[in-house]
Amino acid sequence: MRPTAPLILVAVLAAGSLTACGGGSGSDPDTIKVAYNRSTDNKIRFKDNYLESVKRQFEKAHPGKKVELIPIQAPDNDYATKAQQMMRSPKTAPDLVYEDTFRINSDIKAGYLRPLDDYLAKWADWDQFVDTAKSAAKAEDGRTYGVPDGTDTRGLWFNKEIFAKAGLPADWQPRNWAEILDAARTVKRKVPGVIPLNVYTGKGLGEAAVMQGFEMLLYGTGADPLYDASAKKWVAGGQGFRDALGFVQTVFGEKLGPDVSDALDPNLGTRVATEWFPEGKLAISLDGSWMGQNWINKGPKEWPDWSKDLAQTPMPTQHGQAPGRVSMSGGWAWAIPSKAQNPDLAWEFVTTQQTRENAAEWDIVGAQIAVRKDVAADPRYLSSMPGIEFFTGLVEFTHYRPALPVYPQVSTAIGEAMETVTTGDGSPEQAAKEYDDQLKTLTDGAVVSR
Repeated sequence: MRPTAPLILVAVLAAGSLTACGGGSGSDPDTIKVAYNRSTDNKIRFKDNYLESVKRQFEKAHPGKKVELIPIQAPDNDYATKAQQMMRSPKTAPDLVYEDTFRINSDIKAGYLRPLDDYLAKWADWDQFVDTAKSAAKAEDGRTYGVPDGTDTRGLWFNKEIFAKAGLPADWQPRNWAEILDAARTVKRKVPGVIPLNVYTGKGLGEAAVMQGFEMLLYGTGADPLYDASAKKWVAGGQGFRDALGFVQTVFGEKLGPDVSDALDPNLGTRVATEWFPEGKLAISLDGSWMGQNWINKGPKEWPDWSKDLAQTPMPTQHGQAPGRVSMSGGWAWAIPSKAQNPDLAWEFVTTQQTRENAAEWDIVGAQIAVRKDVAADPRYLSSMPGIEFFTGLVEFTHYRPALPVYPQVSTAIGEAMETVTTGDGSPEQAAKEYDDQLKTLTDGAVVSR
């Protein structure tokens, strides 16, 4: 996450690579500054609207206090970089920052965040959070550095109208990777002019490619395929790793996916949600539980019939081996920078934001999977979006990324390996070998082979 010192921030703004409002905390004891990521699609403003609502509630309940929202409009990797720059100095550090949970440990190691345990111990609502969500914001030192506001799961979305034209079933449930590729080949043959299968790939998309594309494949190849927690070592690019790269290579080598130039576009997710699916140009996408937020509640692409035109099915394991399906989960959390000038007031904003009513509202408008037990039982949440029960049901099969400081660098190396096979610049074996070399350097040799 990303903002920066004043001169750096001005330079970045002048370069046109960042849209943000406001600066750092400064010394005003009556104003808290809240930094968060804004979608690169100018039509997506549900987060802005939600935070504006919480801001009004907070200022009404705290006369004389003000909230300055700092939206940072950038792809996730750029957002992380700019937020980290901002947190380096007391002059620019926000009082509250929105953190992707997979980056929390690296930001803690860098000294950017402060533990929240003293606040949490006095906050009754913390008991409503499920243990898996709590652990997502917990560091290696055992302390908690963020309050999560939702999670997500992933599966396969497909267009039933395109499937009907291709002679594929409306209740499609592939049992293995081969059946996914067979369906994509059938679409290519029988329904020309549409994209058969989207799998996010490459460096530019960051975790959208690594977690949502590659790891959805990798975690279907066997147990602990990325990090061996018992040995406290990273797993080298073995057979499962090469097979996952091979799947990506097949998608793009057989032209079952988007054109490579489109596939490597950092804003591809927006195109999938607001163009390709609504316009009937895409048959299958390996994607997330939040997709519906684009089509409902005045999202960027109103699409009343989306729940009739689209269906979801679980992502199968490689050969259909137990448990038969796989998902990855992530999520974001609100954290207080270590150099924030108004941490107590920032915490008050968190508790305002995390009332049951506000938490439910966010999960609904943001198409999040609830992390609070009271919200998960809320009838309004349960009826908020078609498919919510399907994606909630994937939680028991889901996996979480290794929440370790070096993970963001490992993720970058995986993205490079994906891009190598996507562009045809190397084989899965070559890309895996290059990954292994990087992994050994990144982890000081803490690598195990399988």
